Amino acid sequence: MCQACCGRSRGPRITRAQFLALTGLAVAGGAAAGCAPSPEGGVLVDDVRGFTLTARGPRTFRNLLVDATGRVAGLDVASAGGARRVDGRGRVLIPGLHDAHGHFGRLGALTAELDLVGTRSLAEAMDRLRDFAARHPEKRWITGRGWNDVIWGLGRLPTAADVDAVVPDRPVWLVRVDGHAGVANTAALREAGINRETPTPRGGQIVRAPGGEPVGALVDAAQDLVADRLPQPTTEDVREHYRAAQRRLNQVGLTAVSDAGTSAAELAVLHRMAAAGELTVRTNSFLSWDAYTELGTAARGDSFAGDLLRVGTVKLYIDGALGSHGAAMLEPYDDDPGNSGLPQLDAAELRRRVTAIMRDGFQVATHAIGDAGNRMVLDAYEAGLAATGSRLRHRVEHAQVLAPGDVPRLRANGFIASMQPVHATDDMNMAERRVGHRRIAGAYAWRTILDQGTPIASGSDFPVSSENPFDGLHAAVTRTDRDGRPLGGWYHDQAMTPVEALRSFTLAAAHAAHRENAWGSLEPGKWADFVLLDQDPLEPPPGRARWRTAVLQTWLAGRRVGEYGAL
Repeated sequence: MCQACCGRSRGPRITRAQFLALTGLAVAGGAAAGCAPSPEGGVLVDDVRGFTLTARGPRTFRNLLVDATGRVAGLDVASAGGARRVDGRGRVLIPGLHDAHGHFGRLGALTAELDLVGTRSLAEAMDRLRDFAARHPEKRWITGRGWNDVIWGLGRLPTAADVDAVVPDRPVWLVRVDGHAGVANTAALREAGINRETPTPRGGQIVRAPGGEPVGALVDAAQDLVADRLPQPTTEDVREHYRAAQRRLNQVGLTAVSDAGTSAAELAVLHRMAAAGELTVRTNSFLSWDAYTELGTAARGDSFAGDLLRVGTVKLYIDGALGSHGAAMLEPYDDDPGNSGLPQLDAAELRRRVTAIMRDGFQVATHAIGDAGNRMVLDAYEAGLAATGSRLRHRVEHAQVLAPGDVPRLRANGFIASMQPVHATDDMNMAERRVGHRRIAGAYAWRTILDQGTPIASGSDFPVSSENPFDGLHAAVTRTDRDGRPLGGWYHDQAMTPVEALRSFTLAAAHAAHRENAWGSLEPGKWADFVLLDQDPLEPPPGRARWRTAVLQTWLAGRRVGEYGAL
């Protein structure tokens, strides 16, 4: 959902030649040096309650043998030869989970910013801002994210005046939880040169007072007016962001992520980390449009550094989000009758980009929230298939509100629905108010999509929502929040079964990344990526919710990369 993450990426700018030199692709012809982590020898993880999904169905096992290359050698083996034995002490073992849509570097960048997630009021958010500003007098700009005006009950977007009352003396830029709106204080508006004469960018909104003066809130594409003025992180900053993010992702059981919008500079850092064996999360990078136009096919490759990095997808976005009334709708919003959303591209330009990407042999992944946005994407994809004959599994990112008549088009064309279960429970406090009872029938419609045979690859859109996949599994199965609300689940008829939910975070996510033969399940020949848990997420014990599942150990390619509790 995050335009701030899906659009222009913040970071050092590099040329195509610099990228090729940094990654070694100019010499290596597309294969970066390095290899995946591997154990010193074979490992037998014994006495576990193992479970994996395969193309042939579920499989349980009591032990897992890993060979010296870090791949699965066998399940339920009778003899492990000289393999080192690890006692699983009867713990649950499942494949490492894969977030099919997250923002890898952005999650790490938050460690240096003001975190407003979970604030219940404007006053609470401003208290956090005041404290952060006092603790960081060295920061010329203060940046942060995570506010939600709906949860605040504010009835409006925050303004520069709200922020000026706390920090008037240096620029402040605070982004909404979904990344589709932000608020700047007066100092930031002044530094960005935003005033009553500033034209409204296409696909954006500068919220103005009746006299035309900007009030500080900027929606969708208008955010670039400030974002382009922010201090840019260095290459080492970017590297540290990835290190911080992967520590958190490993801790919640993620061994793979589809990174939904990677710049050329970020990709160069990922290549170097992969080649050095520093990555502990397999990364399926979606090139941003800017990165694709800068790098072209030189960046493409299914497997760099022993499957630590894949680059085969280009990310586009067509609209905004429901929360900020930016999702492109076929009819106006129920609670804003003069507004049908903010398309980011016209149909002709979207079709041109999609066709170019497909012709270059990339998968296309397009952010689409509203029913008009989703229809535009489906139209463009069908035109691109007709023009290029592409056989890749093109992805609709979010596929959040679809007109019922458009749902069968996913199945007919082999498209992937890349969805985020937590968005349903995050959005249920406002979604029906935005689109009305009739249109909500095509929203967050997992059961409808699965029943027609379309695979769902689940993610979280972190840091927009919780990166913990067990929050996603809980939402997918119960359609409730962590507190079990609403009783019985929000439109529970659209829920997934526990097995379907796990598949969406493992094998289906790998399938969507074209890597189902390398990871996503624990089968001989695939990478031994797995986690040991304190409870069974398919059938949690009575009185203990699925989201409370804790990861005890995380393993990548047969090597333990995280230990978080005693077995």
